[in-house]
Amino acid sequence: MNQLPAANVEVGISTPWDFTSLDASAKRERLAAIADAGIDHLFTADHVSFHDGSGTDALLQLAAMGGIEPRLGLYAGVYLLALRHPMVVARQVATFCELAPGRLTLGIGVGGEDRHEIEVCDVDPATRGRRTDVEMSMVRALLAGETVDGDGEFFHFTAGSIKPVPKSPVPMVVGGRSNAALERAGRLGDGWLAAWCSPRRFAEGVGIAEAASPPRGTPWRHGLQLWAGVGASSEEGRRHVAERMARFYKLDFELFAKYTPVGTPEQIADFVRPYVDAGATTINLTPCGADAEAEIETAAEVRRLLAS
Repeated sequence: MNQLPAANVEVGISTPWDFTSLDASAKRERLAAIADAGIDHLFTADHVSFHDGSGTDALLQLAAMGGIEPRLGLYAGVYLLALRHPMVVARQVATFCELAPGRLTLGIGVGGEDRHEIEVCDVDPATRGRRTDVEMSMVRALLAGETVDGDGEFFHFTAGSIKPVPKSPVPMVVGGRSNAALERAGRLGDGWLAAWCSPRRFAEGVGIAEAASPPRGTPWRHGLQLWAGVGASSEEGRRHVAERMARFYKLDFELFAKYTPVGTPEQIADFVRPYVDAGATTINLTPCGADAEAEIETAAEVRRLLAS
């Protein structure tokens, strides 16, 4: 298994909950606090029209935050590639890399929790996996400076190209829990971005992804996204994260409890460490605590503990 040593595990934090409501000065202060704490990157989800029409364009949000705070990496987790045209995505990513070179990691998923979101983008939900495969290959080729033709099923253009292209490859990881997603991560991506799984399943998934891969000369970038309840005790941490997750997902927290660390930074780090031992090189945390300061401090301390 080609992986980074535990000391090189990167820890990211989700977009601050109240970020869009902050004024310009408060946005700068919040992102500076995250960078000052030693956290490696910001990550954000991506939706076009989720359930009631809600959503955030991941690339736009990351570009805005990256312009405010240049010290942080920027991680889309995960971007719904199948809802966009590959030529447009390649142009957006190339422009992003001109403005923030070397900072973007593109996590890619097929979506599916809300079939209507896929349908309103004029995409057949039944084809989203195949379409993602096609688009990943096209976008990677375009970003490498190649000229690309449509595949004939989903896209019918000829001789597509973009200039300039990024000076270095943009890492692409693949999210999802199915074996098809794991194999996609190995065949087309640079790693698997997991969520809602046990350490045993994570290790199994890493094995499936790497077995599906052609020969490669770069390290794997396997990752894990976790909500975490921040508090001086398990009870306090659970209270914070349960309330926020129930509101976000409109589901009972018990459905997520066994995959959600709660409590002190030490307790959260102990929960995460088996995933690192199984090959995770990136941990994306959505901390839920009494305030933003506690959430940032906890994420930073988890990072320190994982590196020790």
